[in-house]
Amino acid sequence: MTAPENSPEIGREITAAGYRTNVHDHGRGGVPVMMIHGSGPGVTAWANWRLVIPELAKNRRVVAPDMLGFGYTKRPEDNIYNRERWVAHAIGVMDALELQQVDLVGNSFGGGLALALAIEYPERVRRLVLMGSVGVSFPITRGLDEVWGYRPSLENMRRLMDVFAFNKGLLTDELAEMRYQASIRPGFQESFAAMFPAPRQRWVDDLASREEDIRALPHETLVIHGREDEVIPLQTSLTLADWINRAQLHMYGRCGHWTQIEHASRFARLVNDFLTEADQSAAGAE
Repeated sequence: MTAPENSPEIGREITAAGYRTNVHDHGRGGVPVMMIHGSGPGVTAWANWRLVIPELAKNRRVVAPDMLGFGYTKRPEDNIYNRERWVAHAIGVMDALELQQVDLVGNSFGGGLALALAIEYPERVRRLVLMGSVGVSFPITRGLDEVWGYRPSLENMRRLMDVFAFNKGLLTDELAEMRYQASIRPGFQESFAAMFPAPRQRWVDDLASREEDIRALPHETLVIHGREDEVIPLQTSLTLADWINRAQLHMYGRCGHWTQIEHASRFARLVNDFLTEADQSAAGAE
């Protein structure tokens, strides 16, 4: 992937699960936090988490990779994408950085991967944060179908921005142009189009974990959702909070699918407080 010169979207390069991987690695201290981005067109880890990483990195190490096929991470030659491959890549990032255990934060599509990773590798996760997450089956929304079915044009990107955010003040022409240009960088749309071809309900179901596996999760879990989310229905988080034994649920009113952008400081504070609880419990046990 050829990156724009001096782009903040470029972190450090590692090899994870055999793939050249772009990863942001900031801060130091305690149990690292790994953040898995969503699946919007042109997305990168930095685009998703840029407002949150600096805040969390004040107190702890934060790792945010471009997942396989996204951003500036290499595309697999066979152009095949599925939950198992993405989870293997996430574990590969942890192994490459010698992270034995992380606090895992997943946004939307990334929440489904975080959930699946915690189920398959429970010892590798201390606490779990699921934001606007998939991971249970639901009838695909018109918003998600439009996101995954995106065809590059400035008009289509403007329409998607309107679906993502409740706060329409965020939806400037500059933002739409920036995200549109990101979506047409060489290789970005080709891999994105291969990930979620129609009929797209099957990809919602592919990212879903089994109810019995979710109910068996031992992790303290923070479930976060925007009340006005038009991409992932609020009911998914209500279901996750019901099925996960050690879950707590936080819902933001006047918020769409961009919780970490529309309520960036609140989101960072909420997550940091949740993870600090675990830090304090560990310190008290010593």
